[in-house]
Amino acid sequence: MDLSYIPQIKHLNSDNFFLLAGPCAIEGEDMALKIAERIVSITTQLQIPFVFKGSFKKANRSRIDSFTGIGDEKALKILRKVSETFEVPTVTDIHEVSDAEKAAEYVDVLQIPAFLVRQTDLVVAAAKTGKVVNLKKGQFMSPESMQHAVKKVKESSNDQAWITDRGTMFGYQDMIVDFRGIPTMKQYAPVVLDVTHSLQQPNQSSGVTGGRPALIETMARAGIAAGVDGLFMETHFDPKNAKSDGANMLDLSLLEKLLTNLTAIRKVITQL
Repeated sequence: MDLSYIPQIKHLNSDNFFLLAGPCAIEGEDMALKIAERIVSITTQLQIPFVFKGSFKKANRSRIDSFTGIGDEKALKILRKVSETFEVPTVTDIHEVSDAEKAAEYVDVLQIPAFLVRQTDLVVAAAKTGKVVNLKKGQFMSPESMQHAVKKVKESSNDQAWITDRGTMFGYQDMIVDFRGIPTMKQYAPVVLDVTHSLQQPNQSSGVTGGRPALIETMARAGIAAGVDGLFMETHFDPKNAKSDGANMLDLSLLEKLLTNLTAIRKVITQL
């Protein structure tokens, strides 16, 4: 897939899937650089176009005492440093209209969280920055309904939209991915599968979201087989002590083997 419209992207004409990966939240400069360095090393070797992911703040939290960030400007500057150090683009999510212009000064892709993807003012503000807009499919939305979110971006004079599927609510405490939606959404924009958030188990009585990280490879394999353009996954060198979403993150030590296997599957799929 040609991603040449994103500054600094590696392997522009790669036949491989592209990857959005990194920690859930920016916890500090050292951790961000450490994670980015490892992912860059792996993706360069495997020729996977890579976008470093990190939230500069976490607005959607179950509990009032949950970690929300280290400070907006501090975290955004770290994202910029990652980009400049490793010559890779970056993505972060925004939550308010005022976030769009602010974050656009530092990153290449603005991500609209699933809970907010129907917020017209937010989507339009992101689109008007001229950055790529990654639209996460709401857990409550059908694949077909995502065409309207994409249309909001395009009618704001921005043709650079992606759709990321992160599963649909199944009962109160589980997520499920309906892979029938992948070809439907690919009619509207490039489609990414959010592997790790699709394995969340939200709404726990403790107020801390659970997850099933043992199924990350299964979910990712299914996504590649279904023809997704990209994969999204959160990874950390110490998931148990990550300050956000550690329960469903991939341990960074497992990333190389996983991406090697997925690249092999992708090669087979593209030859069919």
